[in-house]
Amino acid sequence: MKWLTLYIKYRLWLGLFLLALAIYVNIESGFWPSFIIYLLAVISIVGHFLLGPMRLIQSAMEIGDMDEAKRIVASIKFPRLLIKPIRSVYYTIQGNLAMADQDFEGAEMLMKKGLSLGGSLTQQAEGPSKLQLGMLCIQKGDMKQGEAYIRQAIRVGLPDNENNAAAYLQLCSIMMNKREFRSAKEFFRKAKSFKPTTPQIVDQIKQIEKYITRMPG
Repeated sequence: MKWLTLYIKYRLWLGLFLLALAIYVNIESGFWPSFIIYLLAVISIVGHFLLGPMRLIQSAMEIGDMDEAKRIVASIKFPRLLIKPIRSVYYTIQGNLAMADQDFEGAEMLMKKGLSLGGSLTQQAEGPSKLQLGMLCIQKGDMKQGEAYIRQAIRVGLPDNENNAAAYLQLCSIMMNKREFRSAKEFFRKAKSFKPTTPQIVDQIKQIEKYITRMPG
């Protein structure tokens, strides 16, 4: 889909070029010969402001190019014009970028803003967003709120084994800190059952496994 990526990247400029071309054709040949060009110009320009370059941002994040993702996010000058579901994704992505910069306060605010907008796209991202919010709260020392968010994330649904394993491992750690060892062991078993492959999660499982078998309960 390289053509679609190129189109999104240059959609505004293409729209402006088509608009200029439509005006020229209109002057030279009349409105109806220029109608299709006008229509394509409007679709491109309106699409730029209502849909934004979300695909480009997500592609950059998938390959780990955070600098490029930040550059594209910064290019969105009028986020209020984005349609509601897209605006929700925009704030969620901003929250992820803030997390990468260790700006936990900003990340929490942006993710909450994204979740508050609702919509079908937000529903798909609700579980991962609440999981991230839970982890943010834990990093800030708010274990109670962190546990609440993680439980909500599991209840809403997480998209893959890695997210599910991460969520149950966090709950396991919380239960260990609360000395609720039986619950900690149960959450640990659930985390392992998802058979995660992410090195960080696998390493965390190995570290917890050293201690959890010695716990009572």
